[in-house]
Amino acid sequence: MKVGVLTGGGDCPGLNAVIRAVVRRGTREFGFEFVGYRDGWRGPLEGDRFELGVDQVRGILPRGGTILGTSRTNPGSIEDGFDRVRKTFDEDGVDALVAIGGEDTLGVARQLSDTGFGVVGVPKTIDNDLGATDYTFGFDTAVNIAMEAIDRLHTTAESHHRVLIVEVMGRHAGWIALHSGIAGGANVILIPEVEFDLDRVCGYIEERFRDRFAPIVVVAEGARPKGGFPDQDDAQTDAFGHVRLGGVAHWLESEIEERTGKEARATVLGHVQRGGTPTAFDRVLATRFGLRAIEAVERSEWGMMTALRGTAIEMVPLAEAVEELKTVPPETYREAEILFG
Repeated sequence: MKVGVLTGGGDCPGLNAVIRAVVRRGTREFGFEFVGYRDGWRGPLEGDRFELGVDQVRGILPRGGTILGTSRTNPGSIEDGFDRVRKTFDEDGVDALVAIGGEDTLGVARQLSDTGFGVVGVPKTIDNDLGATDYTFGFDTAVNIAMEAIDRLHTTAESHHRVLIVEVMGRHAGWIALHSGIAGGANVILIPEVEFDLDRVCGYIEERFRDRFAPIVVVAEGARPKGGFPDQDDAQTDAFGHVRLGGVAHWLESEIEERTGKEARATVLGHVQRGGTPTAFDRVLATRFGLRAIEAVERSEWGMMTALRGTAIEMVPLAEAVEELKTVPPETYREAEILFG
């Protein structure tokens, strides 16, 4: 059997560990051949591929990013996109596909599976917001990177008596903000699931200064104040229609200074959270996902996706991956609120 492999959406630490596990087990235990498609769905759309074997995956376990490249290309938004993808697979003699990605990539994988092609999915989202799995790889690395940044910013905040605002990733789910904020001892954590009261935020900040300490505010990029704030009319979107977010930290910076009279500075971590070597947890989880995914191919478990349930790796329908986002529950956020101020 010849198996195609692609990675789509935003990169994150652990992708290479999945690829390595898929190829090593698939080649040695099942005798499969592999084709790597470059840059997500663009690869099969344009016939951009290369032979993927054990030699190509040597030494990639600790590397961030993805040796396959990635993009946010959406075959569903292109006329005859799925026909072109199937034609490429036919020309390459590819019998099945392992698609590694988040909600959008797996949504396309599900549509391709519905056409009758053999697809197995591996969940990848740095935001940890796929409901079908307890954790996704890359999340732990992102949290640790954000936590380290918060740890470092504490000393600057105290030395200069400033409010420091740290913006982290999280479009619709605040898991990175919540975990890094708690671990880093942030004084306020703002997430997309709960619209924040700016007066209350400023109250926490002033309370912190009264205790002769400087506050750290951690905010997810998708967080919004009550009543909202003006959206940009010219906001750019990607191929899946997602608006490019960011800027809430700088908005908070000016609002906090105006309301409290205290100096504020914003730090936007951005793509720093995606880069670098994955943590041990992410390497192990990604490897286990890859090993189980290629086993699913051998068993013809089409239209399924790997998922971490407790400590076990299980297979669940791709439909579950895209059914609904896993967001921070209100009771979990209330636990963090106890520590605010």
